[in-house]
Amino acid sequence: MPVTLPDNLPAIEILKKENIFVMSQLRAKEQDIRPLKVLILNLMPIKIAAETDLVRLLSNSPLQIEVDFLKLSGHQSKNTPIEHMDAFYKEFHEVKDQNYDGLIVTGAPVEMMEYEEVSYWDEVASVFDWAKVHVTSTFYICWAAQAALYRFYGVKKHLLPEKTFGVFKHTINDRSFPLFRGFDDEFYAPHSRHTEVRKEDIEKHKDLKILSESDEAGVYIVVGRGGREFYVTGHSEYSLYTLHNEYQRDKEKGAEIDIPKHYYRHDNPAEKPISRWTGHGNLLFNNWMNYYLYQETPYDLSQIEMLGNIQLPAEKE
Repeated sequence: MPVTLPDNLPAIEILKKENIFVMSQLRAKEQDIRPLKVLILNLMPIKIAAETDLVRLLSNSPLQIEVDFLKLSGHQSKNTPIEHMDAFYKEFHEVKDQNYDGLIVTGAPVEMMEYEEVSYWDEVASVFDWAKVHVTSTFYICWAAQAALYRFYGVKKHLLPEKTFGVFKHTINDRSFPLFRGFDDEFYAPHSRHTEVRKEDIEKHKDLKILSESDEAGVYIVVGRGGREFYVTGHSEYSLYTLHNEYQRDKEKGAEIDIPKHYYRHDNPAEKPISRWTGHGNLLFNNWMNYYLYQETPYDLSQIEMLGNIQLPAEKE
């Protein structure tokens, strides 16, 4: 089944060339089913690339999904045309009275700043608070994961001695958790960050559970409220060349940046990157949509506000 997108969104033509089924809003209105409604707060600097990466994963599902894109009114994107933002993105005041099955909040290039120093912190914190009531399950990525853990639990981030940059091996702490259905015992995921959240800080909170970790990259996936929130410190949504583009961008800026680890064939930037994470990235998003949106959300979206915590698998009869 397709993802329903705003008419003329650039990602539509890109994904059609990859034989990925996407549907315009006009055609979707002719179908008599309720799609899952997913809101994406895109804080990435190159917004069109982030849109395409996420839609590619959302579309690899038998579920029909209707996507809205959200922007912050207090922040003007420097790398995306204003015409694109005006055409395809809504502001928070336009959606705050609505409910959504899912929310995805991307990373942002502000991790070296204290949260309160970020110009749009107050607005993004308001979105986080709103999602606890108006969204069945929220998927926080990278900086957003750290920021939401700080907002809800006071978990602090810590500066790393060097950037965690590359594709790293991970393990699963609870194989019974539905998010990992179909996963191998070990799997890979990209990371690109200068800061971390620490295991000992998270374990102080009984409402949080660490689901996946990496010997090299640390805490990877944390769940809150049984699945109402997922905090994912890496980037399973990245396409094959996203890390390469980040590496080249930083080199061109003259920044001190190491070659992404476990990424290029023979660790040589002149050679093609190795795809190690695509299968598990698709599984991660498919399982989230199936088990924590489709199987948990009420048909009447107005009932989301009455939902409590999603029961953990061990608690289900």
